[in-house]
Amino acid sequence: MQPEIVAPALVSLVLAGLLVRTFIQLRALRQRFKPVLDVEAERQRILAEVERTKAEAAQTLALERNKAAAELARNREEADASIRSARADLERAKSAADEAIRLDRTRMDAELTRANERASAIVQNAEARRQQALSEQMQLKAAIANLQAELRPLEEEAVLRSYGLYKPIYNLSSSEKYEQRLEDIRDQQKSMLKDKKAAFCRIEWEVNGSKAEGRKQTERTLKLMLRAFNGEADACVAKVTYKNIKAMEARIEKAAEAISGLTEIQQCYISNKYVDLKLEELRLAHEYEEKLQEEKEEQRRIREQMREEEAAQRELEKAKLEAEREAKRDEEALRKARTELEKTQGAEQQKLMERIAELERRVAEDQERTRAISQAQLTRTGHVYVISNIGSFGENVFKLGMTRRLVPQDRIDELGDASVPFQFDVHAIIRTTDAPALEAALHRTFAHRRVNRINERKEFFRVTLDEIAKAVREHHGEFELTRLAEAEEYRKTLALLDEEQNAAPGSAPAVASQERAVA
Repeated sequence: MQPEIVAPALVSLVLAGLLVRTFIQLRALRQRFKPVLDVEAERQRILAEVERTKAEAAQTLALERNKAAAELARNREEADASIRSARADLERAKSAADEAIRLDRTRMDAELTRANERASAIVQNAEARRQQALSEQMQLKAAIANLQAELRPLEEEAVLRSYGLYKPIYNLSSSEKYEQRLEDIRDQQKSMLKDKKAAFCRIEWEVNGSKAEGRKQTERTLKLMLRAFNGEADACVAKVTYKNIKAMEARIEKAAEAISGLTEIQQCYISNKYVDLKLEELRLAHEYEEKLQEEKEEQRRIREQMREEEAAQRELEKAKLEAEREAKRDEEALRKARTELEKTQGAEQQKLMERIAELERRVAEDQERTRAISQAQLTRTGHVYVISNIGSFGENVFKLGMTRRLVPQDRIDELGDASVPFQFDVHAIIRTTDAPALEAALHRTFAHRRVNRINERKEFFRVTLDEIAKAVREHHGEFELTRLAEAEEYRKTLALLDEEQNAAPGSAPAVASQERAVA
């Protein structure tokens, strides 16, 4: 606190104290001298006391004021000294701060310079690394492009899309001829290996100054190359199928290139002719397997046709025996009726004559039926059927087949066994004296509409009934055609699914998916 403020406050406090004490004393005197009669004297005494008290108060106030002034002067001197000391301390602190600031600035300038140098170095290193990364990225892109180019021929699905199905090159007539051709190719490979023409070295090497050691080392290198290439090629031949033939061809070519590339420094290479022989072996092996499968399918078709013919013959024999027995019964009944006719007269004779006429008609029909069955056994008589199964295959997909059975529905029922979810619906059954010819004509007409373009034993065609009717009339003539497919089990299934969907709305997606699966 400043001395100029402290002194007046002290003086005020002292004056206040004196006034309070004076007031108290006056009050005490009044109480003390209240009974006194000489009021004036008392007043004078009191006034004198008051004057004395004022004098004492003035003296005390003067003393206190002097003391306060002295204290104030002393405090002022101490404050001035403190201010001077503080100013000196401030000057010293300012000098020290300036020096510290100067030192810090110098140090910070030095650190900033070093930081700039480090940042510049980091930027340079980062730029160098960026350039290196860009270079490595370009190299990686080039490597990826090369790998993709190498892998592209090896991707089976891509090969199927880009190349389509493998088209046979040799088209030999039997698997035995393919086996013979394969043996010839393998004999040529053995001959090249034996004559050391499968792989070659363009220069003659010396090892430790010896050409003989160089030749020995070269032979070992060539043998290793051929062993590796033969292993890769044999694996391709063993795994080749219709969907990876192109990939396996590319794999053999890439194997030859890679192995020759590894020995390029030694100038050792695999002969192109030997690689071509391996490729030819691959193609022959593939076509050989395809021919074997084709022959198996053909044998299966022949066996099925034989079973069908045997079943038809059994039915014809059974029908023929049944017709012969029926004919004998009718002839015996006719003979008995004619014998009885001679013994009867009147109304009974008339009934017998009607009976005889009926029996003669039945005998003629039996004879005609027997002749028809015998003719069917000796000729190509049969039935061509048009059936569909919309629950299994959808709309406008029909099977056009042929059977020589007397009851063609038996064959249709066999086709609708457990291998399909629903029974077939019959749209037409056409009896003809040359069923195989009519079937073949229909198949030729709709060859481009086959559902299965590879296996011709699958007699399903994506056509309309109008197109089928037109083709049948062109090759056979008029016939009866049922256009509406009953599809009883399929339609009942759809109705059941609709009921389940209406009964349980929360399961609608599942029911809808089942309906799509059935459709």
